Amino acid sequence: MDKFRKWYYNAAGFNKLGLMRDDTWYEDDDVKEAVRRLPEHLYNERMFRIKRALDLSLKHQILPKDQWVKYEEDQHYLEPYLKEVIRERLEREQWNKK
Repeated sequence: MDKFRKWYYNAAGFNKLGLMRDDTWYEDDDVKEAVRRLPEHLYNERMFRIKRALDLSLKHQILPKDQWVKYEEDQHYLEPYLKEVIRERLEREQWNKK
């Protein structure tokens, strides 16, 4: 299963632009709130990666292979914040039902 995950990760192509998986999530309300809660250094790193990827995409270029984000190096930095936001939203929804 791990081989398939690595293959899919590389086939998706976002790593060739220097992006991590969490950089590619659709920004619904939960993701926007999770991004807002990121520590400043994580937020700045995320914005740098996204801006660089947009620039490369506009130029129809990719990073040199030694700068691609490797599957093993990809950090799920947004996940703990997103889980917290979703948990809080579900809790609010439960309270509103009462």
